Amino acid sequence: MNKMRAMVLSNCAPIETNPLKLTEIDRHEIKRPDEILIKIEACGVCHSQLHGIEGDWKDIGIPPTLPTVPGHELVGKIIEIGSNVTKFKVGDRAGITPLLEACKTCQYCKEGKEQLCESSEITGESLRGGYSEYITVSQDFATKIPDKMKAEYAAPLFCAGITAYKAVKAAEPKSHKKIGVFGIGGVGHMAVQFAKVEGSEVIAFSRSKNHLDVAKKLGAIDAMVFSDKPEFLDELKNKHGMLDAAIVFAPADVVTDVAIKSVKKGGLIVIATVGKNPTFFAFEEKTIRGTVIGSTKDMEQVIKICDENNLTVVTETYPLEKANEVLKKLKESQIQARAVLIP
Repeated sequence: MNKMRAMVLSNCAPIETNPLKLTEIDRHEIKRPDEILIKIEACGVCHSQLHGIEGDWKDIGIPPTLPTVPGHELVGKIIEIGSNVTKFKVGDRAGITPLLEACKTCQYCKEGKEQLCESSEITGESLRGGYSEYITVSQDFATKIPDKMKAEYAAPLFCAGITAYKAVKAAEPKSHKKIGVFGIGGVGHMAVQFAKVEGSEVIAFSRSKNHLDVAKKLGAIDAMVFSDKPEFLDELKNKHGMLDAAIVFAPADVVTDVAIKSVKKGGLIVIATVGKNPTFFAFEEKTIRGTVIGSTKDMEQVIKICDENNLTVVTETYPLEKANEVLKKLKESQIQARAVLIP
């Protein structure tokens, strides 16, 4: 059996204890006729992965099994295809989102919302994850990327990009609509750009000055330091009035509460993170909407929009074996937008 290098998590633990271990494991092989084998070129490092590794999300069943190889936004070159594969050929480049597999027969899959499938398999929550050198996937859950698209640019599009795109779509963007983006990291900096492509006016909120500078560079009309003090909402009202919509990427309940208060009556709040029930007053006629990644069709749109509009993906690259250090930097908000591991 061929071997490959992978960063393996055997027990959930604080990232400071270096829980990911560089290990030689069996290389994935094509087992079904519709599968492709990808040699991974790059894998983005997502904040939700940190929660899984540290055990914060055990109550929602993440990670479902151990040991596991994390990593769920990756791109690479196809080096082998199964006998029934028609969508790709050897030598094509493709990427995988967190949705590694879905049943294709349930109500959600039939509606084209396979990301909601109850029996889906998530990339990076079994030994098939992106913090490694190879991965197999059914052709239906991989998306082709242009040859000229750099691996470190493309990889973050497969989680950060699609999450941002779908959240912006859920916020119903249009010309001159004021949309607040709360949390400007790997996902938020992409959302600023997707909303701008739709003609919306984006106001970015973050606790980090670095992140706010990135948002301004990428076209936000304003970038404000987030606070949960009442003066924050007064300042927002004085400068811009109430928001038409808000999108929340920061995984903190207090941010969600402030975001809801910052939106006008009848406005829309999109929550793209895990959190407790926010304070919600029905008589203000606000709509709260949840969102999670997107479908394979959405992913194709993300690649198309980024390619045609030359959107920016702010990345820092690191070798695969530095995964623990990178996640520690992410925990301490020291990553500008998206870290990418190169095997």
